[in-house]
Amino acid sequence: MTAAGTRAEQTRAEWMTVLDKYHEDRERPHSADYWSAKDTWSRERIREVQDEKIAVLAPFLYENSAFYRARFDRLGVAPTDVSSVDSMLANWPVVTKQEMMADALAHPPYGTYSTCGPEQWHDRGWMLFSSSGSTGVPRVFRYTHYDRRHWEQANARALHSGGLRTGDAAFPMVGFGPHVFAWGVQYALAKMGLPVIPGGGLDAKARAGIIDRFTPQVLVCTPSYALYLARTMQDMGLDPAASSIKWIVQGGEPFSGIPGTLERIQGLWGAQTVEFYGCTEVSPHCGGYSCPESQTGDETFIHLMEDIQVWETVDPDTLQPVAEGERGVTVCSSLDSESSPQLRFLVGDYTRLSHEPCACGRNHVRGMGCLTGRADDLINLRGIKFFPVQIEEAVRALPDAGDEFQIRLSTRPDGLDVMTVVAEHTDSAAAAALESEIRSRCEVRCTVEIVAPGTLPKAEMKAKRVFDERGKG
Repeated sequence: MTAAGTRAEQTRAEWMTVLDKYHEDRERPHSADYWSAKDTWSRERIREVQDEKIAVLAPFLYENSAFYRARFDRLGVAPTDVSSVDSMLANWPVVTKQEMMADALAHPPYGTYSTCGPEQWHDRGWMLFSSSGSTGVPRVFRYTHYDRRHWEQANARALHSGGLRTGDAAFPMVGFGPHVFAWGVQYALAKMGLPVIPGGGLDAKARAGIIDRFTPQVLVCTPSYALYLARTMQDMGLDPAASSIKWIVQGGEPFSGIPGTLERIQGLWGAQTVEFYGCTEVSPHCGGYSCPESQTGDETFIHLMEDIQVWETVDPDTLQPVAEGERGVTVCSSLDSESSPQLRFLVGDYTRLSHEPCACGRNHVRGMGCLTGRADDLINLRGIKFFPVQIEEAVRALPDAGDEFQIRLSTRPDGLDVMTVVAEHTDSAAAAALESEIRSRCEVRCTVEIVAPGTLPKAEMKAKRVFDERGKG
């Protein structure tokens, strides 16, 4: 074996040793309130563990990822210069999706930003996931069974914090394609010993019938599908609020930071929603999750697991850190993976961070207002910038509006870019009111087209609501 191969193996062993040191293999919770005692670690203890992991992670990435090695060398930064949270923030610029996409193009099909190579994949490979960028270039991530075991524990911590307990039967409303949310929840439910009724490959009426007949307590679905399924049940003469469902685990789309959407889902179901937030790139076990206090105050929030990830917020234009409490886009360093540990990856969701302890007893950082719009989703229409969630807020503010909407961007023959919002409502006269709501929230004029409730398509996974056809006419 070459000297480089020996260093790669040595640093991998050192990295996995520190991961093993803090890994738990629980099948039952630590206590009634916490799956893991790590949930109540002090701020000092959290930082100690983060620093210990980063000191080992930097050389592991240098020796096992050509992408990271080239970046270290290009920046003139040595792995020893990134040995703690503070030194990482000072010496390591944010990694963007564009950098990863360029690497994937140059080194197909897997790129070199991952630390799972052919040897690890063939020896203990578990599952491949991919996340496409705005150019359609796939960023592929291979994960091992070693990663899976870490996912299970992080996800069990999240679901237990959200309220799921022994005996709660779950009904996943997803087809098990390459979607990390669905797989992450499934493996956590198995680790927690909770019964599952598979719900893939069924239409909404069949799923409604299963809820009515077999009375599961937990739904697993996207927010948009929760709305659609509730309406389907009502059309069948069933009341979702009178059903057995008491928890709705949701991921894939923002919802808890959008008051109208959160209230609509909980009102329809009479159930508590549970946030399950992750990201394919940064070892996509659950990073953001609910607690018993998440929706009790004036502002919703989620917890972020800091013993396994370092979370920060930066200015979307300069990528420089913003002060605590200021709104910025998320950056995550993944400290819990053999295959995809990352240093300062730009996730890009907007939030405000708070390190104030939570009344639930957890001391990990919180995302205040939850996560409400990814920087990648920003719409720029005639120089006015806004997010799809702002349109969603306007739709939810309209009394008796349907659940779905679409944003259609196009270019007129005279070259002017315009926006049409298609919304569901029983009254066509509601168009004027929605136009006013959008203008007040986004400071942009648009055309509103009203269609009958149930007209727009529904999706099991992430709903597609923005259709940008500008310049294609």
